[in-house]
Amino acid sequence: MWQMQAVDEEVLNQVHEWLSADRACWLATVVETWGSSPRPVGSLLACDQDGHIQGSLSGGCVEDDLLEKLTNGELAANAAQQFRYGISAEESEKFGLPCGGSLLIVVEPVPPDAEHKAHFAHLHERLAERKSVRRTVDLKAGTFSHSDTGHFEPLSWDPDRQRLGHTYGPEFQLFIIGAGMVSRYLAEMAKMLDYRVTVCDPREQFINDFDVQGVTLVNDMPDDAVKAHADDPASAIVALTHDPRIDDMGMMEALKTKAFYIGAMGSSRTSASRRERLKELDLSDAEIGRLHAPIGLPIGSKTPPEIAIAILAEITAVRKQTADQAHHQLASAGA
Repeated sequence: MWQMQAVDEEVLNQVHEWLSADRACWLATVVETWGSSPRPVGSLLACDQDGHIQGSLSGGCVEDDLLEKLTNGELAANAAQQFRYGISAEESEKFGLPCGGSLLIVVEPVPPDAEHKAHFAHLHERLAERKSVRRTVDLKAGTFSHSDTGHFEPLSWDPDRQRLGHTYGPEFQLFIIGAGMVSRYLAEMAKMLDYRVTVCDPREQFINDFDVQGVTLVNDMPDDAVKAHADDPASAIVALTHDPRIDDMGMMEALKTKAFYIGAMGSSRTSASRRERLKELDLSDAEIGRLHAPIGLPIGSKTPPEIAIAILAEITAVRKQTADQAHHQLASAGA
């Protein structure tokens, strides 16, 4: 599944903005790490000639040194090239890389020509639509390309062929219907797992009282909100209001989406009644079969935080299963 973080999308969007304004820039990607590295493989950084930086490669002094080398013409002046930081223990300490860690980056000059503008505009459009795209950079040939994809592939770096492949796509989203107590705990926990959290509730007062920081709040009917914000394979949708007038409306649309997980809170009896109501709304047995209800793994949860843990545990299990299936299908197709 998709693993792109929000900060990396911000980097690519910044490159797009600079190019749209006819400003040249550079894009750096971490392709290999050794030892302890502050940022994982795939991390991105963009900078321009004026010293503006978006993203991070190390969280230390690498960024300042890289910017100096780029603006002085010492690195990636006319073509993409690789560069290693932290070859020795002394250099690791100098650049803030812990425990003797080191990292290999690929740095690309990005001029504001028509080809680069069109390339990054396409990336921008795909990400805005919460879709994924695979980018390939061939350092030896001096070429770059992109291809739209519906599945995640890990970053690949071939040191012999000097070829980089990197899939960009949406971060995982947890779309919560209902701004109640369980939703508060669930939102906080999901943020710790790097989900982008959206909370929808048509009841204005509930939305106004929802005080979890870093959450997108939507005061709209859940069926409209689901279609607008969560119809993609990187989203999980959960209904937690206990009000069938609200939850059923959300589930009616959620079960038609591409979301990898759909669940609704309620007892076994409540869940059985919900399934009967959904049948009357012309949903097929296959669509209704996607519904996880009662929601969450059966861990005996009773309190709001325990219920939130059970929900996230089930979402995690389904997400892992979905990813394994996608990788298996990809391997079978290539066999």
